[in-house]
Amino acid sequence: INTYHCLLCLPYIYICICICVCVYIYIYKQSCHTLLSEKVIQMMEWASKRSVIRMNGDKFRRFVKAPPRNYSVVIMFTALQPQRQCGVCRQADEEFQVLANSWRYSSAFTNKVFFASVDFDEGSDVFQMLNMNSAPTFLHFPSKGKPRRSDTYELQVRGFAAEQLARWVADRTDVQIRVIRPPNYAGPLLLGFLLAVIGGLAYLRRHNLEFLFNKNVWAFSALCFVLIMTSGQMWNHIRGPPYAHKNPSTGQVSYIHGSSQAQFVAETHIVLLFNAAVTMGIVLLCEAATTDIDIGKRKIMCVAGMGLVMLFFSWLLSIFRAKYHGYPYR
Repeated sequence: INTYHCLLCLPYIYICICICVCVYIYIYKQSCHTLLSEKVIQMMEWASKRSVIRMNGDKFRRFVKAPPRNYSVVIMFTALQPQRQCGVCRQADEEFQVLANSWRYSSAFTNKVFFASVDFDEGSDVFQMLNMNSAPTFLHFPSKGKPRRSDTYELQVRGFAAEQLARWVADRTDVQIRVIRPPNYAGPLLLGFLLAVIGGLAYLRRHNLEFLFNKNVWAFSALCFVLIMTSGQMWNHIRGPPYAHKNPSTGQVSYIHGSSQAQFVAETHIVLLFNAAVTMGIVLLCEAATTDIDIGKRKIMCVAGMGLVMLFFSWLLSIFRAKYHGYPYR
């Protein structure tokens, strides 16, 4: 009889268990929904005050690592304190601020993407958690799943210009950000000053404008323009690379990038100087061969020109070999 009664009670037991499970799932989902809403509201409140949310270890674990989360977070890991002496971090931070402000004040702003930063002195535990030993570093934490390899921004290859960061964010989140920079009047003012100087010189020498037809003036101007363009200044303007790179472990500063796919700003200045020296050497050789000055001076010009060409062109080849790790054209 007891066994029969137990068998009769089994369906009711199953029904009770199912009801308890359903109630638990409902309560859990409601609590998760409430927790998620609180997290989104808090992130929106922080974003309304600062486009780039400053995070420490506790905030990172609660709002980025811990579920639930239906929003993506783009975080710049940096070291902005003066004692860290990270000039690149300050430059990258300025570009990151431009990107975050462009997103925060755009009409397409939503709560699906947030921008944040973790400073080493405020969140060293986060650096240890992620096994990170360099700064600045940009990471994307997707709304679902763990970050992949492509969620780490290739800073050395692409630079830290806001436009490049916006393309990477669009690739990872499908959020298109139109970068809007604050107005910079330095360029127009410099151009206006230059035009004023040229106009003033032309006015003062309005009765003698032969300098406008001087071949040497135009040749020197064209040569300066060619040297600037061939040294990589336009690439710097587009990519926004750092001026140099300081190894956080050894403290050694690198002015030449080790890859043929990228460069530093200091590298373009070095290449510009070397190209100018080689050009000067060739000019001296041409002048020594064509002028009618004293033969002794011509010999000095010839030796100086050969020395400049040989020395600085060999240094250019050394930079080429260091970046390509050999000579690929055989």
